[in-house]
Amino acid sequence: MYTTTEERELLQLTDELLKQVEGKDKEYWKNLSLQEAKELAEKLRNVIRYHDFKYYVQANPVISDYQYDKLFHALEAIEEAHPEVVTPDSPTQRISPAFTGEFEKVKHLAEMTSLENTYSPEDLREWDRKVKQLLGKEDVEYIVEPKFDGASVELVYEDDVLKRGVTRGDGFVGEDISVNVRTIRTIPLRAPFSKFGIKVVSIRAEVIMPKSVFRRLNREREEKGLPLFANPRNAAAGTLRLKNPTEVSKRGLDCYAYQILYSEPKELCNDLKTQKQVLEILSECGFKTPHIQKVCKNIEEVIETVLKAQEERETWDFEADGMVVKVNNICDWEKLGETMHHPRWAVAYKFPAKQAVTKLLDVVWQVGRTGALTPVAILEPVEVGGVIVSRASLFNPDLIRQKDIRIGDYVLVERAGETIPYIVAPVKERRTGEEKPITVPEHCPVCGAPIVRELDEAVPRCPNINCPAQLKEHLIYWGKVLDIRGLGESTANILLKKKLVSSIADLYYLRKRMLELLRLPGWGSKKTENLLKEIEKSKGAPFWKKLTALGIRHVGEKTAQLLAQKFKDIEELKNATFIELAGIPGIGPVTATSIKNFFAAEQNVEMIKKLEEAGFLFRRTEEEEKERELPKPLEGQRVVFTGELEHFTRKEAQRIIELLGGNPTNSVTRKTSFIVVGKNPGSKYQKAQKLGVKMLNEAEFIELLKRFSAQNEEVKEILKEKGIL
Repeated sequence: MYTTTEERELLQLTDELLKQVEGKDKEYWKNLSLQEAKELAEKLRNVIRYHDFKYYVQANPVISDYQYDKLFHALEAIEEAHPEVVTPDSPTQRISPAFTGEFEKVKHLAEMTSLENTYSPEDLREWDRKVKQLLGKEDVEYIVEPKFDGASVELVYEDDVLKRGVTRGDGFVGEDISVNVRTIRTIPLRAPFSKFGIKVVSIRAEVIMPKSVFRRLNREREEKGLPLFANPRNAAAGTLRLKNPTEVSKRGLDCYAYQILYSEPKELCNDLKTQKQVLEILSECGFKTPHIQKVCKNIEEVIETVLKAQEERETWDFEADGMVVKVNNICDWEKLGETMHHPRWAVAYKFPAKQAVTKLLDVVWQVGRTGALTPVAILEPVEVGGVIVSRASLFNPDLIRQKDIRIGDYVLVERAGETIPYIVAPVKERRTGEEKPITVPEHCPVCGAPIVRELDEAVPRCPNINCPAQLKEHLIYWGKVLDIRGLGESTANILLKKKLVSSIADLYYLRKRMLELLRLPGWGSKKTENLLKEIEKSKGAPFWKKLTALGIRHVGEKTAQLLAQKFKDIEELKNATFIELAGIPGIGPVTATSIKNFFAAEQNVEMIKKLEEAGFLFRRTEEEEKERELPKPLEGQRVVFTGELEHFTRKEAQRIIELLGGNPTNSVTRKTSFIVVGKNPGSKYQKAQKLGVKMLNEAEFIELLKRFSAQNEEVKEILKEKGIL
């Protein structure tokens, strides 16, 4: 994409810009003339595009992340100060606001056909024979590329700018997923097709989730107790259809471009003679292209290439279910034409399936670190893709029900690369009538606590905070929330290993086991005494922090503060009705269900009783009572912030609302009392306009705070620190 000379110039420009933007504040950017802002923004865009290409496409960064961030933040600051200079292809415009509508149906500029499959060298030789016969040639040159196992998309560029991204759909019509496609860093927002004389172009590409990213995301989802993704293909396709582009941007999708479907005014046959040339142009325009694009003189060379790829595919960081063989000469494509289903100029060679049929003998339920129960299938051992498989994930009860999987079924098992083996479907034709439904256990298989299933969740859970399967994570979380220095992962590990704690409450009885603590490897009297002092000190934590530390699902700091304002102690909270809890602004039915489930577990109630007996009291402190007695002029009001505030961070502004009794929320509804609008507001602003919600700019918001500050000392102090009072 870049010549050596261009790279040298861009690196020199990078150095100049890094010096130019160093230490500049908002006032500096505001004072630039429009022409100065426009010129500087364009320079920044050019170097940022170059560094994006080096980092995301070539995986060869030439500046540090810190230097890149400086350039990016400078561009953001210029565009904020001078909105007139923002362009649709600016690197800052990758992520759009979330939306609530449906994806629009769009007709492709050219049909996106599927390929005929072959499964053996003999099949390839037969296809080669037909190609030669149709072309009337004795020798045909082919090109071999990977058959990516992801989500096929059409990317349309007009005047070098990405206009839209569309799913394959039925091959003729797909869904416009442009907002999500723009978040993928290996899809350029601007691609210089014009230098090849192309004004409008339609690119076929494959969006994939790298296997390394897939494994990381599944680890994170497991830690959060969320259902795991079945395989990278489903994860990529599902991500592309999310309604929140910000979430899409976090999923680490990648993209490979491999075909020009349509172009104007140039027809491909005029200057582009081969598929190899097409791939070179796509690469020149900044796209990631297949890592294998082997030109073969004959079918025997093709066979050699696909068989070699078959052996190497496990080393690739993406899933591929085969190789694509294309006639390299594009002008021959028209001569060969297409059937009703597929082109005659290309064929897929499918790798041996990583599937097998075996019997489902039983289902066991594993308890994860967050209490989530995951069903695991026990299988009659079977070889799948060269590996003996005897267990497979069933993910969650809803999936079992949807697929109608039963114990005793013969099932189709798939193992894709390094992903978890999973059951694709039962073979219902082989049922005898003796198969048994799979039922969710009523009690935790580890600790015996009653299993709960929360609203709108597919995953059943063990609510017992002291369940052995969860206790380590809860100990670490307890130490983090209550600022108990020394209670980290290593301490939690050794306390559990030596059976010094079997419950959170046991922490507050450790002084009685001082001698056992002193005998621990690496533990002297100083370390032991420091830990015990920290544990003792945590008894004085605010009520809301103690509630947070319990780790009740959906009860973080903010929700715990709401509960601590409403209920004076844990007994009141425990006895609150579902309707009472769900009616608290900011709580709702999902969190209310979670709270009721927590207290329904006898083990949790017993632990709280044991904690209170040790002097760890779940009730408001004197400081909390005093704060509660302060006037709450915004009590019951829901406040939303959008855009950037000059005097406050979002967190600071939300804290002030809480101090005044209000409830800062993140979404605009008809129940929103008012919305504070800063610079560059997002979609919340439009929604508030549509719903007729009262709006305040920052100056009006500050005037409101000044009026209320006389009633609240903490708010007054914050305003003084900000130079407002």
